[in-house]
Amino acid sequence: MTDQLHPDLRGSLWSALLSIATSSSTLICCALPALLVAIGAGATLAGLVSAVPQLIWLSTHKAVVFGGAGVMLAIAGGLQYRARLAPCPADARLAAACMRARRASLAVYVISLAIFGIGVFFAFVLPGLG
Repeated sequence: MTDQLHPDLRGSLWSALLSIATSSSTLICCALPALLVAIGAGATLAGLVSAVPQLIWLSTHKAVVFGGAGVMLAIAGGLQYRARLAPCPADARLAAACMRARRASLAVYVISLAIFGIGVFFAFVLPGLG
């Protein structure tokens, strides 16, 4: 199906998927450790960090993680904006697939923004409140 989509729409779909992956890294970096400590699962967090020591790098370099995710979200947002008026095929079946892909791409992008917002809250807002 994706090989018959307009290039603008195909790019927005892939960028939305990449943006959800990068914004998910903000949750792993900051929200997951805060949640585990908040529910009293500090030992679980210690076990997780010993099993996956890269989590420490993500936490200590959260500015890089959030900066990269923010740039990716900005690019995905620009591609979403550009693709909103991209033409769909004249064939009814392909046009329906095109519209489904457009809606799916937008939904993934909005979910990415929500995930990024949750990560920002746990990484930057919540520590300032305490």
